[in-house]
This record gives sequence, structure tokens and C-alpha cells, in this order.
Amino acid sequence: MPLRHTLLAVTVAAVWGLNFLAIHASLEHFPPLFLVALRFAVLAVPAVLLVPRPAVPLRWLIGYGLGFGTLQFFGLYLGMAAGFPAGLASLVLQASAPFTVVLGVLLLRERLTWRRAAGVAAAVTGLAVVGLSRAEATSWVPFLLVVLGAFGWAVGNVCSRLAAAPNPLHLTLWMSVVPPLPMLAVSLLVEGPEQIGSALVTSVDASAVPAWLGLAYTVVLGTVVGSGIWVWLLARHPAGVVAPFSMLVPVVGMTAAWWVLGERPVPLEVAGGVLVVAGVLWAARGPAPVPPPATRAGGRRHPTQRSGDRAEDVSTARAGA
Repeated sequence: MPLRHTLLAVTVAAVWGLNFLAIHASLEHFPPLFLVALRFAVLAVPAVLLVPRPAVPLRWLIGYGLGFGTLQFFGLYLGMAAGFPAGLASLVLQASAPFTVVLGVLLLRERLTWRRAAGVAAAVTGLAVVGLSRAEATSWVPFLLVVLGAFGWAVGNVCSRLAAAPNPLHLTLWMSVVPPLPMLAVSLLVEGPEQIGSALVTSVDASAVPAWLGLAYTVVLGTVVGSGIWVWLLARHPAGVVAPFSMLVPVVGMTAAWWVLGERPVPLEVAGGVLVVAGVLWAARGPAPVPPPATRAGGRRHPTQRSGDRAEDVSTARAGA
């Protein structure tokens, strides 16, 4: 990969790593469930007006929106609002990779090679270490919420693979149409109109500027610019060359959180993080799994074959925040 493209990949990883600081800033003012609805509503309006609807079955578009957009950020935002550190969240969210491998085996009948099995085992062990460390420090609940978010990302990955969108970025943008209504309904039930109304009324104060800047960063830089560059790189280079750069996301996220927020992971969390990153990288090496011939009917290429791999790589390599 040329130096310029390498620098672009590193830049995207840095943008996604800093995304967690932006989310933290927004959560300082807005209730977490309402913030999810607001984040995707801001993205959904221009997507519907300006972006062609992706030529994919509606069920996979909705499934992608419910998994990647709704369940992922339901867990991530609630976990961070409950006190889970922003930097550590950027690491735990990488659990989407081993979850995706497991779901691919169970739902898409992909073959689980020994390399992928070993990588999943290492990543899960690392997550368990991080979880134990957090349980000793505070509680299991915020950690499990972020893990739930990682699982939602994996569900979205499977739906994205089955959609096999000709233009994955269009799928990503149109996915934003799904979360606002269900998340707003849940927010009204859980957080209540009074809390939402108070957040909106005070959002015009100067104290709310960091929250709005964080939201703008998440939508514009994190989603549109970051994903756009990532798709552009994946269109020009093998996914195996581009995807490993996503492992820089937790490095940037944890470093930035330490520098800006004063978050310092304990040695046990660092050890668990190393296991997670190593497991994900190890599982990602080697050729992509190909489903058995029986899954490819009528001579049509199955969406999990090479033509669909790029769509999966766009979503699995993207930092879900």
C-alpha cells in the first residue's frame, strides 16, 4: 500500500479512536438512549434526501440497522453512561470480531479454522480478564452492556454480509434510518419526556457546546468521513491489508482517554486488552472462510463469497462507534 494510503488508514483509525471522547462529551449532556436516536436522526435525514437507497433486500437493511445501529449503540451508550471508561470501551467493542466469527459459523455455515478458533478463544479470554478487572473495581453491568453493544455490531455484520450491497457506504448511511424511532420510543419509556425535554431546553446553553461538538464529530467525521475513506481504501487494496489498521482504534482511544480524561487502565486491563487485540489479529489472518457449495444455489454467488467479502470487511473492520 502506498505511503499516502497508509497514512489515510492510520488517520481513519485515529478518527475512530477519538470518537469515544466525542461520545463521552455528548453523554455529559444528553441521556444515552435519546442520544442514540438523535445521532442517527441527524444522519438519516440527509441520507434519505441525498443518497440513493441501496439495492439490497429490505430485511437485511433493517437487520443491519437494528444490529449495527440500534443494539450496538444501545449497549455502548448505556455502558458508558453507567461509568464504563471511554478508552476501555474502544477496546471491548472489538469483541464484535470474535462474535462475528461465531455467528458466521452458526448462521452462515462458514468453516471455523483452527486459526480463527484460537483467535476467538484468545479474544474471549482477554474480555474475561477485562471484565473481572472491572467487576473488582466497580460492577459487571457497564462492562456487559458494552459487550452487548459488540454483539449488536456482530449481528449487523452478518446482515451486511447477506445484503452484499454494491455500495457499502450507501448501506451504512441508509442504516441510520432504522434506529431513531425505536430508540426514541425506548428513551421516552425509560428516560421520560421530562429528562429529554430538560436536555433539549438546556442544549442552547454554552455548557452544551461540547456535547453538540461531540455529536457533530461522531456523525460527520466518525461516520461519513471515516467510513468514506475506509470504503475507498477497501476498494483499492485487499481487505487483509486494510483491516488490521482498525486495531489501532483502541490504542488511540485508550491513549486519548488517558491524556484527556485521566483514565489509566490497571495492569490486568492492559493484559486483557493485549489478548483481545492479539486474538482479533490472529483470527483475521489467512484466507476468508468460504461456505460449503450447498449454500450457493442456482449458480448465483452466495453473499459470503468473495463478491460479498468487501461488504463484510467494511463493517467488521470499522470501529462501531
